[in-house]
Amino acid sequence: MDGNGRWAQQRGLPRHEGHRAGARAVREVVHGALEMGLRHLTLYTFSTENWSRDREEVDAILGLLRDEVADNPFRDLDVHMRWHGRAGRLPTDLADLLQLRERTTRGRTGLTLTMCIDYGGRDEITRTAAALARRARAGQLDPDRITDEDFARHLPHPDMPDVDLLWRTGNEQRTSNFLPWHSAYAELHFTPGLWPDTDRRDLWQAVTAYTGRQRRLGAESPNPLPL
Repeated sequence: MDGNGRWAQQRGLPRHEGHRAGARAVREVVHGALEMGLRHLTLYTFSTENWSRDREEVDAILGLLRDEVADNPFRDLDVHMRWHGRAGRLPTDLADLLQLRERTTRGRTGLTLTMCIDYGGRDEITRTAAALARRARAGQLDPDRITDEDFARHLPHPDMPDVDLLWRTGNEQRTSNFLPWHSAYAELHFTPGLWPDTDRRDLWQAVTAYTGRQRRLGAESPNPLPL
C-alpha cells in the first residue's frame, strides 16, 4: 500500500495525514473484497525496515494502527482479522489489541484479512530456518530429508495460502521483502496511483487484470483460472 507520504506531501500536509487517508482506503478495499467474494486479503502494513523511519512518523503510524484496531471498523462484517509479524517490538497495548481481534473473529468464515505489522520476508524465512534447525538438533527431523512441505509447516502461519496476485500501488515495481515464500508464483500487478486514492474499483481492475493472465506454474500448458 505505497504512496501515503507522497500523497500528503503533494497536498502540503504532514506525512501522518497520508497514513490516515490510507487507513480510509483500507476500509474501502476490504468492503470491495467482501463484495467480490475474495477469501484472503493480506496487507503489508508496517515492515521490519519501517522502524528506520523518523521516530515521529513511526509513532504516528503505530498510533493510527492502535486507533483503527480499537475502533474495529469491520465488527459487523464477516471478516476474520489476523496479525502476521514479529512479537515483542510492538507496543504492548497494540499487540494485545491485535491478538484480541484475532481471537474474537476466529469463527468468521468470509474474508481473512491479514495485516503484516513488523513483518519482513527474510525475517520470516530466517525464523523458519531456525525452527527447522531446532527440530533437527533434537533428532526430530533429518536435515538431509527436509522438503518444501516441511519448510511450509514451520512457517509462522503455516495455513496461509500462496499469493495469487501481488498488487503494489504508487508506481513502485518491486516486492520489497513481502511474503517471498508465498509469492514464488504470484502474478505481479503495479499501478501508478497512490494508495490513499485507491478504492474498490481499483481492486476490481486489479483482479480483472489477473484473470486475463495464463498461470503456467512451471507447467507446459497454462492452468485455466477459475471464473
